[in-house]
Amino acid sequence: MFNPKESSQSEYELVSIDELVPDDRLLRMIDKYIDFTFLLEKVRPFYSEDNGRPSHPLILFKMMFIGYLFGIRSERQLEKEIKMNIAYR
Repeated sequence: MFNPKESSQSEYELVSIDELVPDDRLLRMIDKYIDFTFLLEKVRPFYSEDNGRPSHPLILFKMMFIGYLFGIRSERQLEKEIKMNIAYR
């Protein structure tokens, strides 16, 4: 009863995030119809390419957009929600 297992079996399954999130999800539809890359040109003067840490203003904007859409007012809470909810990624 308390004997350790002699053999253990490990299984791996490859899962794609695209398979986990339904196609009719609001954020998928927004991503399909709105191209946010225009923001990169708008914020280019505010970011240095050769000084400081690399930044991703588009990701930051999308995070704030998710917070606005889903009523997440705290940036700390938003960060936690994005880590936990795979649909936000």
